[in-house]
Amino acid sequence: MEFDWNLLLLVGAGFVAGVVNTFAGGGSLLTLPVLIFMGLPAAVANGTNRISILLQTLSSSAGFYSKGVNTFPFSIWLAIPATLGAVIGARIAIDLPESLFNKILAFVMIAVVIYLVSQRKRGVKEVVERLSGKHLWVSMGFFFIIGIYGGFIQAGTGFLILLVLSMVNRMSLVKSNAVKVFVVFIFNIGALLTFALAGDIKWSYGLVMSIGSASGAWLASRWAVDKGDKLVKIFLVIMVLAMATKLWFFST
Repeated sequence: MEFDWNLLLLVGAGFVAGVVNTFAGGGSLLTLPVLIFMGLPAAVANGTNRISILLQTLSSSAGFYSKGVNTFPFSIWLAIPATLGAVIGARIAIDLPESLFNKILAFVMIAVVIYLVSQRKRGVKEVVERLSGKHLWVSMGFFFIIGIYGGFIQAGTGFLILLVLSMVNRMSLVKSNAVKVFVVFIFNIGALLTFALAGDIKWSYGLVMSIGSASGAWLASRWAVDKGDKLVKIFLVIMVLAMATKLWFFST
């Protein structure tokens, strides 16, 4: 019986995405191109990717919690508006014509990767967290908008979440990442159900990819290392440019 190398590709891409997403974000810039290059329509790849995201964020949330990083109930308050937004965003993605969605996806992926490679490492300052009152309400408003974007297309959601938590709530990077993976886990339940009801999911691909993504997320959530890897960034840039070109010029 001949070995199906596609399975290895799915697991490998999932593993890298699990690590990248846990440290910062942008893992879907790898998994979405892989799924599309394997023959899935963009909308189905978008829905299928949610299985991997769901299991990897569950795994990394458990990893953070096992290390004593507890962000409740703050995370729950942010997850509520994000989930509402995600259902709206997923519905928009499903209803868009395939060719238009492909072009939007190409534009978003390019924009996110530009943001990714342009960021410089910054030291974490010891500041007082702002997790209640007006700052909580402001964050909930932002997370509703982030949820719409995340429901529409997952790629780059982590960067937006880290930006809000840093600027509005002044959370440390470690705690921000713990909040991020929990919120993404919760709102992707709503997004996954929306795509599933529309029939835009290839379950076999999503579950196989989840083996790698959950493993990578668990390890990454427990590693005490700096986020960001030049080799990963270069690889992501190449994949995104290739995928964006395919989507923009060769979409039906």
